Amino acid sequence: MTVELLSARSPLVECSYLPEERARMGVKLFAGISGEHYAQLLARGWRRQGVSFFRSDCPACKKCRSLRVDVRNFRPTKSQRRCLKRNAHISLTVRPAGTSEEHAELYNRWHEDMKERRGWRGDTTTAAEYRENLVGPGYEFAHEFAYRDGEKLVGLGLVDVVPGALNSIYFFHDPDWRPLGPGTFSALSEIEYARQTGRDWVYLGYWIPENASMAYKNRFAPHQILTERVELDEAPPWHIPDEAPPAGDREEP
Repeated sequence: MTVELLSARSPLVECSYLPEERARMGVKLFAGISGEHYAQLLARGWRRQGVSFFRSDCPACKKCRSLRVDVRNFRPTKSQRRCLKRNAHISLTVRPAGTSEEHAELYNRWHEDMKERRGWRGDTTTAAEYRENLVGPGYEFAHEFAYRDGEKLVGLGLVDVVPGALNSIYFFHDPDWRPLGPGTFSALSEIEYARQTGRDWVYLGYWIPENASMAYKNRFAPHQILTERVELDEAPPWHIPDEAPPAGDREEP
């Protein structure tokens, strides 16, 4: 059963994706939410992190566009097939999202690497903070994709599994795994899991052509782009983009 507690807008702040823009989010909180209701929100551009459900609601910018991969018609490119081959030794376990010191330690290693390479801000996280800020309160649809090299946890994807779709929330990995293309490998793994479980879509989150960290998302084709913000009683306008995915072998943002 779905029980909505809050529907609001955040204050205007500097955009974390495009610093020259001002960003605002629509935010919802629920005491309980069914997978079916969440699937309807996903189809209308809503995302989740922790307990918060949100979508872009910027007054002067519409560059954040939700992207979803057409699972039934997806075929990996030559570059993506090479990525799968390079990571054939990596094992994957899909299970309900959990919290442990192992999770927090991996997240902190990854975040420190991103601070050094990309100038990210923020401090290390504890297991309790990891649960509060990323995992959430134990939703039935909240899963984790745990990637291991032997016994070592090298990557963790937080993924919501709902009727008809997967929602890719967050992925982080051991910095030592980066040369093998873990981001591409995790997205391919999620698409394959969706195919095996009979789901039609994998939501990869926002795609902004001007943001280099998001450039990889439109390399998973065919895909659709949500062109307008609509409410639950309106049909979501998903369209196949005119532009072709960029060529080349760059596999990681």
